[in-house]
Amino acid sequence: MATQISGPYAGGEDRINGGIMAELSTVKDLLEEEIKDLYSAEKQLTKALPKMAKGSNNEELAAAFESHLKETENQLKRLEQVAGLLDTEPTGKKCHGMEGLIEEGSEALDEDGNENVLDLGIAGAASRVEHYEMAGYMAAIALAEQLGQSQVVKLLNESLKEEQAADEKVRGIAQKIGKSAPAEEAERDEDEKGGKAKRANA
Repeated sequence: MATQISGPYAGGEDRINGGIMAELSTVKDLLEEEIKDLYSAEKQLTKALPKMAKGSNNEELAAAFESHLKETENQLKRLEQVAGLLDTEPTGKKCHGMEGLIEEGSEALDEDGNENVLDLGIAGAASRVEHYEMAGYMAAIALAEQLGQSQVVKLLNESLKEEQAADEKVRGIAQKIGKSAPAEEAERDEDEKGGKAKRANA
């Protein structure tokens, strides 16, 4: 006996959180939803990256965020191209996953403590964002390949490579920052004493 599905997953267009959930009947439908989700994620990130750059104490880390902002703006343009190739619009959906990651990242910006440790927290938040985006792009690429959409695959792969490079860059910077960050309480106390001694001798 077939199971009857009711509620928001029954098909058709249903309202969820004040919005519309489109019916997913084909692989193309799913790909279009993935593109809308990615577009929303990147759009949110264009607002978050300047805050992450401003909140970073390490100049190299701040510069990496500023550089990735330009890439993100280009990724939005690519997604618009992809939507055009699929004869759909990239807007109309909010990526709640990215919203949650950005909210977590903002907590790292509000923390007090050792500057290097704080930067490690910001770098970690950024890496989680990049991995979320990479997963989204890989899912969309797999669907586009299934549909034989070679131009869509090419555009999405360009953005995926940028995300991978951005993550590698941030992780590399974090490794260098980590060498200057106190690992344990005793090291932190020594750093504080050293700072006080320098100020006393100044």
